Amino acid sequence: MKILVAISKTPETTAKISFTPDNKAFNTDGVQYIMNPYDEWYALVRGLELKEANGGSVTVINVGPPANDVIIRKALAIGADDAVRVNAEPLSARFVAEQIANHAKEAGYDLIIFGKETIDYSGALVPGMVAELLDLPFFSFAHYLEVDGKTATVTRDIEGGEEIAEAELPIVVSAIKGMAEQRIPNMRGIMMAKRKPLNVTEPVGTQGDVEIVAYTLPPEKSAVKLVEPENMDELVSLLHEEAKVI
Repeated sequence: MKILVAISKTPETTAKISFTPDNKAFNTDGVQYIMNPYDEWYALVRGLELKEANGGSVTVINVGPPANDVIIRKALAIGADDAVRVNAEPLSARFVAEQIANHAKEAGYDLIIFGKETIDYSGALVPGMVAELLDLPFFSFAHYLEVDGKTATVTRDIEGGEEIAEAELPIVVSAIKGMAEQRIPNMRGIMMAKRKPLNVTEPVGTQGDVEIVAYTLPPEKSAVKLVEPENMDELVSLLHEEAKVI
């Protein structure tokens, strides 16, 4: 079974968020980057588990500049067999999806797994776009994935509960918490990662569909207002007139 796992580079969760003076770019000064946790902990590890159970290979793909090779090598250290990096800045979800779909169409994967979203943009757009571009079934927010021969069973979160579905491979899945448990690369994996293939390809198409006008920070949270337990009229008034939740 050929498995493709898409990985992204994101700022670590404790990074201070700020922008350049013109508000058109993220200020990267002093920011440490990591592999997107949803991609690493759930999508990649589940892909490796399925390879171990069924045989085959796991390829990771990233759209980004050479600086992203660090997180790609980490994915190889965790256990991926090889990697592809599309040499371009990922300025839009559509562009990233087109690059991944273009590679997947040529390579012919049985299963394509994403983390549900990146922790910086939280858009959850790319997996569905890739499925559409490849005309494949798509299962979002999945916390269970099993493969028996050519049949995949997926359990995913839906509003008010969960849904269990079956589909014939190939399919596209986005993974959430519960899909797998984080793996820490060991020394042997780290040493082997240096010898595993990391293939760099040039992008297809253009990035002309999106232009960043400006980034803004959300408004600062206001101070907490304390209301005496017996003063319910004041509490109701605040919830209605200021918080506007009732």
